[in-house]
Amino acid sequence: MTKEKTYFASDMHFGSDIFEDPITSEKRFIRWLNLIQKDAKAIYLLGDVFDFWFEYKKVVPQGFTRVLGKLAEMHDNGTEIHFFIGNHDMWVFDYLPKEIGAIIYREPLLTEIDGKKFYLAHGDGLGEESRYSQFIRSVFRNRICQFFFAHFPSAWGIELARRWSTHSRKKNIANAIPYLGENKEPLVLYAKKYLRENPKVDYFIFGHRHILLDLMLNQQSRIMIVGDWMEYFSYAVFDGKELYLEQFEA
Repeated sequence: MTKEKTYFASDMHFGSDIFEDPITSEKRFIRWLNLIQKDAKAIYLLGDVFDFWFEYKKVVPQGFTRVLGKLAEMHDNGTEIHFFIGNHDMWVFDYLPKEIGAIIYREPLLTEIDGKKFYLAHGDGLGEESRYSQFIRSVFRNRICQFFFAHFPSAWGIELARRWSTHSRKKNIANAIPYLGENKEPLVLYAKKYLRENPKVDYFIFGHRHILLDLMLNQQSRIMIVGDWMEYFSYAVFDGKELYLEQFEA
């Protein structure tokens, strides 16, 4: 069968203590990958695939072997694997490109797929954001901070980061912000602002917000926020003509 569809998914947060049974969560995602592998020419994973990730020189976080193995298999069978850095797994370096053939993105991507222009990003740092979030991002992306963390004993460093990540995720769940409306939602406002200078974008696709959104911005441009794999088990798919949101085993 010809591989003709492009898929977009975000916010799996594999490894999070939020899951009562992390293996069940991974297996659900793999069932989805099994379903789409026959026609997926590309998969764009739009950030926070892992709840925490840091690559020491000879150590990577434990777990995720099922997911990584499946993605590697799909890559070997001709599916492109595109991996966007999220705010929880921004410390991805060269392990995933070497092991599963993933193409890594640290910044938003403007690309063309089947004649349509797509603006793709995780979504953190776009639009309005607290000073605390800006500060945390600047620290985590700082090469000096990464250097010192890399020289911290791996067992301690991974445990410390895992605890922080879990605390952050629980706090975000407890204070979850629903869709704010077209005139207040930061990613919608960001897309509208971007369109004023770059009007020929057909689709904006984001993760990060853990909400489902499909909204026309004007007669040509459309924004999607693709939910997550913690509550919605959702994704977007582009078949070369139409883009639509779906849920898997919802």
